[in-house]
Amino acid sequence: MHGRRLRATALGLLALALAACGSPAESSSNDPSAAAPRTVEHAMGTTEITGTPQRVVVLDTGELDTVLALGVTPVGAVTAAADDKLQSYLGDRTRDIKIVGTIGEPNLEAIAALKPDLILSNKVRHEALYPALTQIAPTVFAEKVGVAWRENLELAGTALGRSEQAAQALADYRSKATETGKRFGDPAAVTVSMVRFNSGTVRLYGRGSFIGTVLADAGFARPAAQQVDKTFVEVSPEQIAQADADLLFYGAFGDGGRSDQSKVVGGPLWPGIPAVAAGRAHEVSDDLWYLGIGPIAAGQVLDELAEYAPQSGQAKPAA
Repeated sequence: MHGRRLRATALGLLALALAACGSPAESSSNDPSAAAPRTVEHAMGTTEITGTPQRVVVLDTGELDTVLALGVTPVGAVTAAADDKLQSYLGDRTRDIKIVGTIGEPNLEAIAALKPDLILSNKVRHEALYPALTQIAPTVFAEKVGVAWRENLELAGTALGRSEQAAQALADYRSKATETGKRFGDPAAVTVSMVRFNSGTVRLYGRGSFIGTVLADAGFARPAAQQVDKTFVEVSPEQIAQADADLLFYGAFGDGGRSDQSKVVGGPLWPGIPAVAAGRAHEVSDDLWYLGIGPIAAGQVLDELAEYAPQSGQAKPAA
């Protein structure tokens, strides 16, 4: 159903968008930095990119974080649909970026109006839109989201002509992850639980997620229910005790998630979780810990994790 809606949107808007805004070649033909085309291999095949892209549009939160980390401010981006804003943790870096719809419904006309010379997204979100997007500008898709953010960083670096910057960003992140884990002594002896409330569901995030990779790279262990290669497993509010760990972090997506969180956290079972009773449960930003999916978010998550290290002496009270 979702894919059919995207295809309908594409067919309905593409002709209008291209008629109003011209072809991708027209938008970049005067670029004095244009060089011989290079071929980028990605989830949908290959794409030729000429020169250094200057007008980039990104269609997922991970791509937004990644291109900003590589020193590129995109001209357009989509929101996650929980509200009409880009991720708050990015601060003023998103000030001049035009919003071109949501992840679920990118606005092709608005994208074309920006005359991009590169569009970045992923197959998971926008496979159905790929043919239409390629008519607007060269388009590069990652295969996966979340767990593959490090590989996606390298792909974006190739597409943007910034492979060296991507390699450095990844090396800096890995070093920081190792140092963060060391703050806890033996991080493998510390279990970290990730809970997310998402409008009718309680999700325990597994190893196959963005936050799962960050915790693994820092060397932390995970509670039994979260030792899965999936992005998350769902539990009922009555099963919330499965979230227990040495450290428990929780957040909520959108108004529905915040309402569910209030009910569970304010309910009778939450205080009985040992981590909660001991002051080791902490609310975190959903924008950052769950929606970030890139090197900027990963670095900031590690900074926040370090605040709870025993050596710091700065452990926060329970949320």
